[in-house]
Amino acid sequence: MRRETVVHRLPAHCKLVALLGFVLLVVATPREAMWAFGGHALLLAAVAVAARVPPGLLLRRMLVEVPFVAFALLLPLLAEGPRIGVLGLSLSEPGLWSAWNILAKATLGVTASVLLAATTDVRQLLLGLERLRLPPLLVQIAAFMIRYLDVVTGELRRMRIARESRGFTARGPRHWGVLARTAGALFIRCYERGERVHLAMLSRGYRGSMPVPHRAPAGAAAWARALALPGAALVLCLLALATR
Repeated sequence: MRRETVVHRLPAHCKLVALLGFVLLVVATPREAMWAFGGHALLLAAVAVAARVPPGLLLRRMLVEVPFVAFALLLPLLAEGPRIGVLGLSLSEPGLWSAWNILAKATLGVTASVLLAATTDVRQLLLGLERLRLPPLLVQIAAFMIRYLDVVTGELRRMRIARESRGFTARGPRHWGVLARTAGALFIRCYERGERVHLAMLSRGYRGSMPVPHRAPAGAAAWARALALPGAALVLCLLALATR
């Protein structure tokens, strides 16, 4: 069930600007200022509480960060420079700092992005990008990709069922040719579907832009609420730079 909170009701373009500003300030924060990253984390926790985002949902969606974590954990072992002993392991001191830098900043950035996705509808995000003057063609491509993702997935599922009904099961490299032909057939079907959709749009008066519903401009109160997060992050970043 959709939760309507003050975070959900903020205009999408305001939240996008706030997210960009917050991420840039997190990246600008010196890695030595560990307390500042704790402050950034508390700010995101406050947003999550205000938006009533369940911790379980937040943690599940943050699994996308796993490759960054794996890469960061290897840095202390592979990096050069002065080494220190930790639990019987010889670890690089610069590597430890680099690992901390990647983990802290990537985790905060991913968490902020997950909060945005959890509190903003995809359609509203696309409208927000258009209001921020992103090229309309890019917005339309993203909209159609989201709209037809389920259609392409269903097409692939039907092709898989058709293969399996004929006794095919991929068991090794010798079956890669069949899978490659499946991918080629799927590409051709998607291309043909795209052509049909484009012709249907042209017949209905499409001239390169989609109709956008009228939206009242965001007021000063909405911008103030949205920019409270990057504003607080700016204070932490400046303090960290001043005490560096």
